[in-house]
Formats: sequence, C-alpha cells, structure tokens
Amino acid sequence: MNFWTHVSRIILKGRYIILVLIAAATYFLASQMQYMRFSYTEANLLPENHKVNIEYNHFLELFGEEGNLIIIATQDSTIFTPKKFNAWNNLSEKFDSFPEVDFTVAVGDIKKLKKNTLKQRFDVEPIYTKIPETVDDVLKIKHELFDNLPFFDNFLYNKKSGTIRTVIYLKKDIVNTAARKDFVFDTLNPIISQFEKENNIDIRVSGMPYIRTMNAQNIIDEIGVFVGLALGVTAFIFFLFFRSIRATAITLLVVSIGVIWAFGFIGLFRYEITVLMALIPPLIIVIGVPNAIFLINKYQQEIKKHGNQAKSLQRVITKIGNATLMTNVTTASGFATFIFTKSQLLREFGTIASINILAIFILALLIIPIMYSFMPLPKEKHLKHLERKWIEYIVKWMESIVRNHRISVYAITLVLIIVSIIGVYKIKVSGSLIEDMPKGKQFFKDIVFFENEFGGIMPLEIIIDTKKEKGVMKLSTLKRMNKLDETIDEIPQLSKSISVLNLVKYSKQAFYGGNPKYYQLPTNQEKNWILSYTKNSSPNTNLLNNFIDSTGRYARITTFMKDIGTDKMELIENRLNQKIAKVFPKEKYNVTMTGKALVFLKGTNYLINNLIISLSLAIILIALFMAFMFRSFRMILISLIPNILPLLITAGIMGYIGVPIKPSTILVFSIAFGISVDDTIHFLAKYRQELKENNWRIKQSVYNALRETGVSMFYTSIVLFFGFLVFTISSFGGTKALGGLVSITLLFAMVSNLLLLPSLLLSLEKNIANKKVFKEPTLDILIDEEEK
Repeated sequence: MNFWTHVSRIILKGRYIILVLIAAATYFLASQMQYMRFSYTEANLLPENHKVNIEYNHFLELFGEEGNLIIIATQDSTIFTPKKFNAWNNLSEKFDSFPEVDFTVAVGDIKKLKKNTLKQRFDVEPIYTKIPETVDDVLKIKHELFDNLPFFDNFLYNKKSGTIRTVIYLKKDIVNTAARKDFVFDTLNPIISQFEKENNIDIRVSGMPYIRTMNAQNIIDEIGVFVGLALGVTAFIFFLFFRSIRATAITLLVVSIGVIWAFGFIGLFRYEITVLMALIPPLIIVIGVPNAIFLINKYQQEIKKHGNQAKSLQRVITKIGNATLMTNVTTASGFATFIFTKSQLLREFGTIASINILAIFILALLIIPIMYSFMPLPKEKHLKHLERKWIEYIVKWMESIVRNHRISVYAITLVLIIVSIIGVYKIKVSGSLIEDMPKGKQFFKDIVFFENEFGGIMPLEIIIDTKKEKGVMKLSTLKRMNKLDETIDEIPQLSKSISVLNLVKYSKQAFYGGNPKYYQLPTNQEKNWILSYTKNSSPNTNLLNNFIDSTGRYARITTFMKDIGTDKMELIENRLNQKIAKVFPKEKYNVTMTGKALVFLKGTNYLINNLIISLSLAIILIALFMAFMFRSFRMILISLIPNILPLLITAGIMGYIGVPIKPSTILVFSIAFGISVDDTIHFLAKYRQELKENNWRIKQSVYNALRETGVSMFYTSIVLFFGFLVFTISSFGGTKALGGLVSITLLFAMVSNLLLLPSLLLSLEKNIANKKVFKEPTLDILIDEEEK
C-alpha cells in the first residue's frame, strides 16, 4: 500500500481522535501565549562574541546603560513668562520624585560654580534663589543661562532658537525592563499631556528609552491589525474564487488555529516579540491559504469527476499530500536558512517561521478532509468556478504563448535580465536605528525636531583608556580629547559632545569670575591653581560620574548622531579614526567607538553578508530537494531559472526606485524564493505524471500540466500577492518594503513559472524528457494509479 494511501486511511478513520489531539495541542499552545514577551531593547544583529559587541559590553561595565536619557523640550517663546517658566521647572521636580528616575537636569536645577578666594575652592550655588515673579526676573535668568553658561549650551538650551529642554535620567536597572514601559505610559505621557493642556504649550519628547517604548507599543498595535487584515483579505479573495461559504469557513478555521499555534510557539520558546517576529502570525495566514486552495480545489475536481465523497477525500490526501508537503518543506527551508546565521534575531525568526509553516501544512492536511467528511457533497454552484470562462481564457492564453511565442518569452527574459543587472548596480546599502520607524507617528516627528535643535538623539560613545589610574585628568590627555572634540564639532551629522572637558572648561570660567570667554581648557600654569580649587570643592558629581569611571582611567565622550545610513556612518567613523590615530598614540591610549546606534549600523553590514550566505544556502537546499524529488540535474537547473529570475528583477527594481539593501529588504529574497518554488514543484510534479500517462509525449504533457495546475497556481499567487500586500499598510518602513517587494517578486514568479518554465521544458524536450535523464523520483510526488 502506498504511504500516502495509508496516511489517508489513518486520517479519515481516526478523525475523532485527530480532532481531539488538535484541540488539546491548540489549548496547550494557547496557554503558552502568556509567556510571550515584548522586546525592550533594539535588536542586536551581531553575535555575542563579535568584537563590536565585546567593546560595547565593556563600555556598559564601565558606565552602565547609555540609553537612559528621556528628553523633553519646548520651542515656545511664552515659556519665558513667570507662570509657564515656573510650571516648567515644577514639571522637572515632579519627575524627579518618581522612583524610576535617577535624577533630572533642568533650568531650575542648574547650579553654577563660584570662586571662593578666601577658602580657595569653588562653591556651588543655584542660578536663582527667588522664584521669578515678573517677566524681567525670567529674562534675567534667561540671559544668565544663554549668555554666561556655555557649559549647558546644546545640553539644556539652543541659544539660536530659544528651545529649552529637561533631561530625565532613568535608573539604569529599569531601562530594559517592563518598568520602563509602565513609567512612560502611566506616568510620563499623562503628566506631559496634562501640562500641555494646562499651559497651552507643545512639548516634544524623545530619548532612546522613550523611542523604544513607543516603537514597541506600535509593534503590539500592528499585530492585531495585520492578523485581522490578512484573515479578511485572504478570505475575501478565497471566497471570490470558490464562491463557497463552507470552503471559506474551513480555510479560516485552519489558519486561525495556525495563528494560535504561532503565538503559542513564540511563548513556548520564550522568544521576544520583535518587528520580525510580529510578521509570523499574518505570514502563516498568507502561506496557509494556498495549502487550502490546492486541497479544496482537488476535492472539488474529484467530486465533479465521480461524485464519490470517500474516494475524493482519499485522493485529496494521496494526490496532493506529498506535493503539498514538499512545497511547504521548501518554503520552510527558505526561512530555516536564517537559523544558520549568527544573529539571534534571525535565528529566532527562522526557527518559529519554519516550525509554523510545517504546522500549518499538517493542520490543513488533517482538518480540511476531516471537516468535509462530516459535510454533504458540494452543490453544483460551488463547482462552477472550475469552469469559469475567464479562468479558461487565461489558461488558453498561457498555452498559446508557450505554444507559439517562446522566442518572444526568451527575448523578454533576456531584456529583463540585462535591465535588472544594471539596476542591481544602483542598489545602495543602508541601515539606521530609526530609519524604518513609523514616520507618521508623533514620536518620530519629535526625533526630527531634536535632530534639528540639538544634533540628534542616538548616542555615539568614544571611550578613552589612558592605561593609568587618574590618567584622564592629566592636561595632556585633556588637550588630546579637546582636539578630537573639535573634529566632532566639524561633522554636521553629530551634535556637540559632552565629556569631562565641559566641566574642566567650566572650572576655568568660574576661576575667572564666571566670564564666558574663559570657557576653555586651562594652561599648564592655570591647571595647578584651578586644580587646587577643585580639590577643595564638593560639587554635585552626578554629571562627572557619568563621564569618568571610578578609577579615573577611562574617559567617555558622548555625542549624538542624526538619522544616518551605514554609508555616511562609515565616512564619519573613518574621519574620527584618522583623528584618533593622529592624536592618541597607541602605546599610551586605547580609544574605541561604541554605542547602541553604532552597534546597530555595524550589525546591518554583518547581517547583509550573512543573508547573502543564507539566500545561497536556501537555493542549494531547495536544489537538493529538487534532486531528491526528480533525480535529474537538468531538471534542477530548469526549475531554478524561473525562480531566480524574479529575485533578479526585484533587485533591479530596488536599484531603480532607490530602495536600499537593509535588514528588512534583504529578507525578501529568501522568503520569496522559498515560496515561489512551490509553484515549480506543483507544475513539475504534474508534468512528470503526464509524461508517464502520455507515453513521454512532451508537448501534450506540458499543455496538460499547464491546464490542470495553472488555475491553482494562479489562485495561490493572487492570494499570496494580496496577502503580502497587507504588510504595506504598516507604519514601519521595513515591514512596508518587505510586503511590497515580496508581493512583486511572487507576481513575477507566477508569470515566470507559468510561461518561462513550460517554454524551457518544450525547447529542451530532447535533452530532458526521456526515461534515462528523467528518472523515477525518490518519492512519488503525485500518485499515478487510480485507487481501486
């Protein structure tokens, strides 16, 4: 007895037990959904042992989490009136009182250094002692702040635009936890909204903890939208094709259970919900519906042929089961190749996606025949779609093209290849921490605001190891840091830096009576005088501790980057490295650049290299499946050409329309290749069967295969096209690009498999369609004999 015949009998005879087992598995996986966690950090695209990660972790050991600043700002001239000015400072004090906040720095918190000649020390006194009651009082404070305290320039104010801001330092141990989310949504946002309403002032909010929180919430909000839309769109298209509420309901049942399983597996593996992981549930719907199309279409064809329900259901499993298994295995393989990358983000995505693709196949193969076994035979109206004139016209058109215009097909293919190759050379590589974030959201608009006003919000850290304790405060070190600082100021994509230099310069200014023109590094002679004053002082060291480690060996220079891609970042990095090499001799200093934004940008390049390997692996792996199924090297080549061509065309389109290669778009190729090759398998499986039935008459076999599989291939491709098109409504740029590009690629793949593949088979008939070359497959893809 054939294996799949045996499987069909087990499924149909044990249908009650199978339904109970599916229900139990669904209940178990639904219970695991409680363990799903949403990501509170940016995705780390690099392996743990990568040099860039090691340097970043070393930085964290020295200074703690660098992304713990939440910044609020306002650009409103009325803020410099007594009522609003005092309200702004009270707002800072209010935030400072919450347990999640380490400390705040605002205008009201500013302390200025004052020289105490009698005791030879610097005293710390507030910028004002009396709460301002008149406009003149506020303007005096503004003058003192803007004109006499350059230490706080670009930190608490922008002198040119009049923008002022408050910096909220979160406690570092809560930055990457759920407590951060609770603080932002339950404390920060409501208080700011209330302040805006009471004072009629627009407040801008940013900083990496805030951006991460708002971005994560956006991912959560979109999961439900995607699942709902994917279900709605695919169900609607499915119903248009089949005109059967029963068939549509069964399909929705299958994919709905698949979605529960997808969430359940994420919880079971204790993985975090990232932008990529959020795509899996709707992805399962989009991939699951084509399984249902092939199974239900075959069932209805069999019913129309002989009207025997039991025989029809058995043949659905025996004739479609193995081919559908192989198509799902190849699709899963496209995703599974991500497991072999060293990126944790991609490994988790590949693991969950491949498991769930195989799971949705099993669910479809079990549920669809079992549900139909409980139902009466389809009515005549439900089978009418099998004879639709427009579908028949499309199939005849395809047959005519393949029969009479193969030269045109090859000519167009050649032109597309040449044009696409030219487009490929226009592709740029890009990567940015915020590039794919939702540009229509207020928090993204605030990012742009802070870039314009203060030079950026993404920290870039430069760590200087002096190799000696207290080496940072040596004047020679400070002078070297100052030269590097001058280079940072010259780069428009970077903000003014913050470091111990600011405090040292401020000390000199205070030594000379607060005159702002002395805000500079001391000379050798001045250093000794100023140092004696500094040693006798006990200023608030919160800011100082953030920029020198406890031993005085390591210094930190922090600047903030604008939203720049990898190409610009590489230029900036090279420029800074050249200055570092010139200013800091290697025998005395170790200087490294790090920071979350830099780690992400480095990870982008690393990921792109890994994904090229992943795509190559997917092609090799699927070629091996083809070899396993058809045992013909020539058939492998013929089957790969129609599926690699759409990838090349899509890459060319990306080059022409300016879509860069980045983590979100590079995924397109592995995903699309794994899915598009399914049509090839179905077509070649039917072609092999027709060859045997037609005594190796090639032309007749190709046309028969085209007629029978063309409809299902057309149906599934349309469902996949519109299913992936759902992702283009995302507010995330990467998700939008992924959905649009996969849709385009699959559309080209459908045309390629329906026109180019049969054309190749006909043109190369003498070389491939003989019993010696086209051997018996290792596994039967389709059963040839009619069941007795």
